[in-house]
Amino acid sequence: MINPFTDQELEALLDDLESDRTERKEAWAGSAPEKVREAVCAFANDLPGHALPGVVFIGAKDNGHPACITVDDRLLLTLADIKTDGKIVPPPTLMVEKRLLKGAEMAVLTVMPADAPPVRLDGRIWIRTGPRRGKASAQDERILNERRRHRDLPFDVQPLPSCDITELNRALFEGEYLANAFAPDVLEANERTLEQRLAACRMITTVDSPTPTVLGILVLGNSPRSWLPGAYIQFLRIQGVEWGDPIADEEDIDGPLSQMLHRLDDKLKAHSMTSVDFVSQTTERRITSYPLAALQQIARNAVMHRTYENTHAPVRVYWFNDRIEIHSPGGPYGVVTRQNFGKPGVTDYRNPHMAEAMKVLGFVQKFGMGIATAKKLLRENGNPPPEFQVEDNFVTTTLFPA
Repeated sequence: MINPFTDQELEALLDDLESDRTERKEAWAGSAPEKVREAVCAFANDLPGHALPGVVFIGAKDNGHPACITVDDRLLLTLADIKTDGKIVPPPTLMVEKRLLKGAEMAVLTVMPADAPPVRLDGRIWIRTGPRRGKASAQDERILNERRRHRDLPFDVQPLPSCDITELNRALFEGEYLANAFAPDVLEANERTLEQRLAACRMITTVDSPTPTVLGILVLGNSPRSWLPGAYIQFLRIQGVEWGDPIADEEDIDGPLSQMLHRLDDKLKAHSMTSVDFVSQTTERRITSYPLAALQQIARNAVMHRTYENTHAPVRVYWFNDRIEIHSPGGPYGVVTRQNFGKPGVTDYRNPHMAEAMKVLGFVQKFGMGIATAKKLLRENGNPPPEFQVEDNFVTTTLFPA
């Protein structure tokens, strides 16, 4: 993303004290981290409908004059982390850079309007009205819901035209998803209908046209595979090291997202082996062939980033005696390429709202860290580093035992 603003345009925004597209902070201290995240959320929602970026200046006083701070790499990395720390969902599109404005250094965050609002910060929707920010009302939320641009929407929030709202599991939505998606005070004050709540979470298109989305079926569907044939995980435990060796365990794991991932966790735990070392140290040391958390990170990454469009292929987990292969349909996406795949800080989202749902349900703590976390866990356990085969239409991760 190239910053759309010249220095002169940024300085004009600094001086426009009534603008609803700017936020100024003297330094990254005190309440600034919280307030800046609220501003990023509000700019992403773009309630006024400008269809233009919002800008946050760190190092500017309320009157637009420089605060004369030092902008170092640590500050820039901290600001960039706003996109991936999991607090704002779906992840906002933003750019962070150091600029020299009015003769002083400033950190500048440029936030693009979201294609599929509303965007939430810790379960709350923030909006901008003139120079003030605040929480969205029910009417504000309705406007944001209706503003989604279907021609540009990611596949995970495209409607399934022949699907009916009765295909969504209401008990699962109200009993599990809502409580995690919204802050308690928001739910307590919530007088919205079921359709309004489903629309707010992108499980249906709109209140007036309550057609389930791909996301709705994946997360809440009574039978996701009836509508998306590849929406399952194929698990094979092969007693050997080659294809054609005996199969010790086999299962197609399907169902709504949380059920599918919990069932996969059970399968991974059932096949994990732990040995006890009494020799190398004075106290016993338990050694596992594969750290469970690393397997979970790679498998959940495969589910999050796979393509569900124009394919019936599942995510595949093949467990051999000498390795585990995890296959994900769909190759690199967006800024991710074969060359930079798996590198820290390089991430993009084919299914941004699936990523949001996995965060809501507790399967993801921080965006963009799955591979890095898995590598660290494997290294600490004594496993060789994972290998990645990255092709145009699939990614295979191979893990080796300790």
